[in-house]
Amino acid sequence: MPVIWLIDAYRSGERGQVRALADAVSEALGWPCETRVLDYRSYMFMPHLLGQDTVSGLTAESAATLRPPWPDLVLSCGVRNEPVCRWIRAQSGGHTRYVHVGRPWASLESFDLVVTTPQYRVPPRPNVVNNRLTLHGVSPARLAAAREEWADQFADLPQPFFAVIAGGDSGPFTFGPRAAGRLGRQASRLAWEHGGSLLVTTSSRTSAAAVSALETAVDVPSYFYRWRPHDSANPYFGILAWADRLIVTGDSIAMLSEACATGKPVQMFDLGGMRGPAREPVDFRLGALLFAAMMRWLPHSLSRDITLVHRQLRESGRAVWLEEEFGGVAVPAESDMQRAVAAVKALLGQD
Repeated sequence: MPVIWLIDAYRSGERGQVRALADAVSEALGWPCETRVLDYRSYMFMPHLLGQDTVSGLTAESAATLRPPWPDLVLSCGVRNEPVCRWIRAQSGGHTRYVHVGRPWASLESFDLVVTTPQYRVPPRPNVVNNRLTLHGVSPARLAAAREEWADQFADLPQPFFAVIAGGDSGPFTFGPRAAGRLGRQASRLAWEHGGSLLVTTSSRTSAAAVSALETAVDVPSYFYRWRPHDSANPYFGILAWADRLIVTGDSIAMLSEACATGKPVQMFDLGGMRGPAREPVDFRLGALLFAAMMRWLPHSLSRDITLVHRQLRESGRAVWLEEEFGGVAVPAESDMQRAVAAVKALLGQD
């Protein structure tokens, strides 16, 4: 039987995307999917810089797990895995098809298919699928299960529920105490005006200072979750399921994608400078200044521009900024996941 290999991502945001695609493709084709979690050597980037198709960037133990029979399809993302996936394809004699998710670092000709999003500014090519948003595992069934699981925890709070989903620093934008405090105040005012409450969650990228400032600024009935690693009681999907409206910090395209997948109104929070010159004082971060300079002076392939996603979301009617009034929620006829799966099936001659 044909088989899929998932060369798992080493960053959490990418991991969710590529795993979601692997699950969807496996279900659509009826092919089993085997996951390989790899460990890397200290010089892991050298094979990429040298343009090699090799496993030399892996530890000997990880490299030993990659052996025939070779898969019919390999799915992955991240610069560390590109030389490895090309090596697998070469070992198969060209039989294996290689699908890359997210930002491609090598030339587009080195991939069989790239599934990406606007912030990476990948030019149109026959082997490129440019989706509006990132892939994810949000589904009606998962939301229904989460709604049932979290019903008791939110039962005593007044409705409607306004979700507040907080990310962290991203490129030239900083989510520090100033931005977090402003988010808490604006969200609280919105909940107060509607007689509702806030369902707040932070994330792995939210700094301790930002968490404290956000919690201090919330002055309406609320459920507040401080993110913890490997927490089986993480309420994230419960919040997605129960929220009547979702407020998401604009730094996280993954969380914006998951919020939009609920089909509910989504409002984006501007960390400062996401719509042009910042309207209020912003949190200072040297890395933000350096990234802004890199976006201005270096090739596009070395940076990303998340404001391109914000712009598309507003133009398509799928999200607005926090201060803006909401119209109807626009839901596309074909989801990003459906487009990606259709492209993979066409690549394999299974459409």
